[in-house]
Amino acid sequence: MPKASGNGRAQAANAAGAAATLAHQALGMRLKSLRLARRLSLRDLAEATGTSASFISQLERGLTGASTASLNQIASALGVSVALLFAESAAQNHHGVLRRSERPSLPPSDGCRKMLLSRPPLSDMEVYVGEFEIGGSTGPDQYTHGDAHEMLIVLRGIVEVSLGEARHVLEEGDSVEYTTATPHRTENIGSGRAEVMWIIAPPTSVRAELDQYTTWKPPAAR
Repeated sequence: MPKASGNGRAQAANAAGAAATLAHQALGMRLKSLRLARRLSLRDLAEATGTSASFISQLERGLTGASTASLNQIASALGVSVALLFAESAAQNHHGVLRRSERPSLPPSDGCRKMLLSRPPLSDMEVYVGEFEIGGSTGPDQYTHGDAHEMLIVLRGIVEVSLGEARHVLEEGDSVEYTTATPHRTENIGSGRAEVMWIIAPPTSVRAELDQYTTWKPPAAR
């Protein structure tokens, strides 16, 4: 009996060790994904958190763990919550289908309807679709939001994208990249409806802004 009890303790210890290794690996994968999405090098993140590049590297490879204080510093440097650092397993298992008719949307404004495609727990980027009536735009003025990487892809029609003083006429299949800190505006200058997609990484919207998107329907359909 004592021997069996000893084997049981050893098995439990091995199981706990295996679970800890898997947890370290999941955290490391999540950390690396967030760091790369923000275009930070190992050294960049190390300097921002008061650690070393070798420590960040070992953490990303699941070779070591991190203290609560270190995790707080890392999360702060990446602009996320500590809880989000442990959300990789949920993201990996996320396969939600979003029907076109069910896209969360803001009410149309200035001839443009903006819809949100990316949803929790996927949070490394934001993806939106904009549908423009003829002459519709994102508003009368250029705007900025944060300092992230943004790509606009024209799915249908012809639009003019203003980036500061520059003007770009884009047709179906064309795309343009810029930082969200650059004043920008999009307008449908074609003779028919236009549709574009925006991809932003890392996200620049806070949860309160995303919560404004609902499954919007025109008044006649309500």
